[in-house]
Amino acid sequence: MIRTQISLSVEDYNAAKQEAARLGISLAELFRRSLRAMIPPDDSKPWMRYAGMVETGDPDSSQRVDEIVYATKP
Repeated sequence: MIRTQISLSVEDYNAAKQEAARLGISLAELFRRSLRAMIPPDDSKPWMRYAGMVETGDPDSSQRVDEIVYATKP
């Protein structure tokens, strides 16, 4: 990942923090999800349209992506 900085008004920051807390995610994840919703998907990778949309409830799901996405074990 690339780290970046943004400037927000106090009101926007507080609203974003509150929404992130309501969703049970970090502020950074809230911003990532918001950006994904705004940026058009890469048509050369149609599956990317669904990236980040499925929640398994498994905190280790990123380590088992093939098993989860393709229902196969590596």
